[in-house]
Amino acid sequence: MKLGDGVEQAIHSVAMLAGLSEGGVLSAAAIAEFHGVSVSYLLKHLQALSGAGILETLPGPKGGYRLARAPQAITLLDIVLAVEGPAPAFRCNEIRQRGPNPVSSRFFATPCNVSAAMLRAEKVYRAELAKTNVADLIAELTALDDGTIAARGCAFLDIHERRAAR
Repeated sequence: MKLGDGVEQAIHSVAMLAGLSEGGVLSAAAIAEFHGVSVSYLLKHLQALSGAGILETLPGPKGGYRLARAPQAITLLDIVLAVEGPAPAFRCNEIRQRGPNPVSSRFFATPCNVSAAMLRAEKVYRAELAKTNVADLIAELTALDDGTIAARGCAFLDIHERRAAR
């Protein structure tokens, strides 16, 4: 299974926004600059995250993005579903019923076993994503960091964070 680049960008953006101070926001341009990605492509995903209630958007010259919920209330599944949509990754098109020499419809009374197996795997995959929240990711990174990563993020936020009323 291949998730789009937008999922990675969205997860990193949400994690970055978790580091804002009370009342702080970041512009899409600043987030894109920090991650070295296209602003226009990132905006599409930030808008999807806003639509899903993960991010809050503040308009205006001092506007930007911030988390709409606490980091511990945002799971990886929330982010993936916001960016990729809720449809399962595998979609059965019932190709077993196509082609020459068709067989009796009695063989198709139950769901396709390929589809059933793929949907079982999807349930496991989604359950695993639902177990991990943004606060967990930040805690894991903090445990591995010798201070270098935190210093980079703090220095960037010191320059680019905007103050907006809550």
